[in-house]
Amino acid sequence: MTIQKLSASLASLALGGLLTAALPAHAADKAPDISKLPPPATKTGITFDEHIKKIIEPSCLKCHSGNRPKGRYAVTTREAFVKGGDSGKPAIIPGKSAESPVIHFAADLVLDMEMPPVDMRQDFPALTKDQIATLRAWIDQGAK
Repeated sequence: MTIQKLSASLASLALGGLLTAALPAHAADKAPDISKLPPPATKTGITFDEHIKKIIEPSCLKCHSGNRPKGRYAVTTREAFVKGGDSGKPAIIPGKSAESPVIHFAADLVLDMEMPPVDMRQDFPALTKDQIATLRAWIDQGAK
């Protein structure tokens, strides 16, 4: 089959809805179960530069920095960390940690979008419940 015929076949399937039905829905489109989140830490005065950088550097920085960060999501500055990447949606919603996608991914609440990816955790450790709690507190305190 030529590329042109394959493209025409795929277009036909897509128009008929068959291609969409054959592909699994992206897991990130499902609402995460936020009841599984650890509660925010009680510590106050948390800042990105003093507290959050230390948490995310060992687990996130290798993939989410440099000229071509994964998903166009850099975590090297507070502004970039909050802004998000390819999705066009913010990764962090200041004041609302339970609604912030970065918390959902770090807490493994989104299937196939766990961060860091499960198969890379031998080199990049998952965040601990205490680290997620601190990250939640920082977001709830305004993500400064």
